Amino acid sequence: MAQEKTSKLRVCAVYPHLKDSYWLSINFGMTNQAKLKAINLKVLESGGYNNHDEQWQQIEKCLTFKADAILIGAIYFESVSEQLELINLDTPIFGLVNELSATKLVASTGVSWSQMGFKLGEYLAKKHPKGSKPVTLAWLPGPKSGGGTPQASQGLITALKNSSVELVTTQYGLNEKISQFALINQTLKNYPNIDYLAGNAVMAEMAISEVANLTTPKKPQILSHYFSHGVYRGIRRGKILMANSDQMVNQGKMAINQVVDFLQGRDVKYNQGPEILSLDQNNINNFDVASSLSPSDFKPLYSVGDTH
Repeated sequence: MAQEKTSKLRVCAVYPHLKDSYWLSINFGMTNQAKLKAINLKVLESGGYNNHDEQWQQIEKCLTFKADAILIGAIYFESVSEQLELINLDTPIFGLVNELSATKLVASTGVSWSQMGFKLGEYLAKKHPKGSKPVTLAWLPGPKSGGGTPQASQGLITALKNSSVELVTTQYGLNEKISQFALINQTLKNYPNIDYLAGNAVMAEMAISEVANLTTPKKPQILSHYFSHGVYRGIRRGKILMANSDQMVNQGKMAINQVVDFLQGRDVKYNQGPEILSLDQNNINNFDVASSLSPSDFKPLYSVGDTH
C-alpha cells in the first residue's frame, strides 16, 4: 500500500481532447475537486482521437512533471498498454473514462461503454419489442477504434437482438462537427425513410437542424449514447428523444478522489464509476444537471496549484 504523503501531491491528467462539452464537464469536475483536495493538477489534451503519438508525448511530459500519479483518458482501448504497465511500476497509472486493455494498472474511473450502447438499444427495444412493426436505425457512434465506440456498438447490437429494430447502417467518424455533418447528410440521403438516427453527442446536436430541414413527411428521431449541453437542451425542447448520462462531472471528482486516496495510503476500488442515467422528456427535468454538465460559462482549466 502507498505511504502517507506530507508534501503537496502532483497529479497529471491526459485527455483525448477538450473539443466538446463531454470532456469539458470531466475537466470541471476534476479541477474543482483538485482545488478542494489542495493538490497540484496538470491537464494535457491530445487534440483528437487520431493523435496517438501526441498522447504518448504528453504521458512523457507527465513524467517530466514528476507526477505522483497519471490519469489517462486513452485514445484507443489498446493504447500503449505495455508501456503503461512498465511506467506503472514506478509511477501509478489510473484509467480515466475510456477503457484500457492494460490490466496491470492501479485502478480506473469510468462506466462501461458497452452498457452505454446497451442502454440506448434497450430503450428502443422496449418501444419496439420483437414481433411489433419493424423500424430502422442508423448508428453513428464516433471514431471506429477509439473513445469506446467498439464497446458501445457491441452493447447496442446485443440489446437489439430481441426487438423489431433493424440496424441498417453504421457510419464511423471523428466526434467533430465537419465529420459528423458529412455522415449525417450522407446517411439521410441514403436512407430517406429511416426511423431513428442514433450515435455520439456531436452527431445528435448537429442532427437537430439537419432533420428539421428535411422536406420528406417522415423525419427520424434522434438519440445519443452519451450526454452534452446541446443534447440536454435538445431533449428538453423535444428535438432529441433520449440520451445516456454517465455523470461526467461526478466522474471527474471520483477520479481525483481515487488517486488521492491511493497516494495517501487508503484502499481504493479497482473499477469505479457512477450510475448511467437514461434521460428523456419523462425525467429530464428531475435529474441533477450539476452531476453531469459543467456550468455554461466554464472554460477549460489546464492547471490547479503549482504545476511548474
